[in-house]
Amino acid sequence: MLLTTAVQAQRLLTNGSTTLLTSDSVRLYVQVAGQGVSCVYVHGGPGAGSYSFEKLGGNRLEDQLRMVYYDQRGSGRSGSSPRKNYSMARMVQDLEELRQQLGLEKWVVLAHSFGGTIATAYATTYPQRVQALVLTNAVLNPPASLESMLHYGTSLLPAAAQPNPSLPLPQRFGMVMGALQQQKLAWQLQFSADSLASRASRAARAVPSNSDFSQQVFSGQLPDYGQDFGPATARLTMPVLNIVGQDDRTTGATPSTFRLPRQQTVTLPGKHNSFLEQPVAFRQAVVSFVQKLPR
Repeated sequence: MLLTTAVQAQRLLTNGSTTLLTSDSVRLYVQVAGQGVSCVYVHGGPGAGSYSFEKLGGNRLEDQLRMVYYDQRGSGRSGSSPRKNYSMARMVQDLEELRQQLGLEKWVVLAHSFGGTIATAYATTYPQRVQALVLTNAVLNPPASLESMLHYGTSLLPAAAQPNPSLPLPQRFGMVMGALQQQKLAWQLQFSADSLASRASRAARAVPSNSDFSQQVFSGQLPDYGQDFGPATARLTMPVLNIVGQDDRTTGATPSTFRLPRQQTVTLPGKHNSFLEQPVAFRQAVVSFVQKLPR
């Protein structure tokens, strides 16, 4: 079902799955679940889709929040852009068109990992539409994230498997990731236990996955995502909850990296997936934060 009228848009407010047709005719998969304050989830990856978070973290919030899960264009269960338009401006526009079709005045924006770049860009462009921002294990500087993962990933490998440091960064990163996979060490990059990595992997494989956006980003054809979005956070005056993994080697950042004027930081044990590694504490932090927001 394609939502193209105001009447259809109101029907999207009821829980369930549907499809949003963007203004440039890309089909986005949308799932609404729960009750309470409306909260849109901006997934990471790039291209990871929203399903894993919905089943492994978001479901714990649905008794307090009306969760809006959507897969970004070229990601998850959504369609690809025929014109290969995956610019940051277009990603931001998709989010705003989703809000409009939902008929919401404002919403809480919750982002994980690479989704932090899109959420920050959206909040900077439409600050009046963001009731609050929740950043969990957020990446705001993709180049720094890549450097951090490369450094940590290299340290996990025996000397004989480490790439020549004189090689270009993208090549070294690919070699390190391949070696980690081969030696069954890749889970250590983002998870504190192999069992948690397996749970996340099973969830990701449970639904179809579109890799078009991911391929565009990693091919270097989208310079939008090669910049540092950290400085932009200084202009965001809405309340912000920043959830940080104590041993997160993926973000390439510390809480002090973000310049958010109204930032509340919660540091949890674990690495890059706090909602899975510390589910009770993650839920408590988000619910407590949202309950204190002005209504």
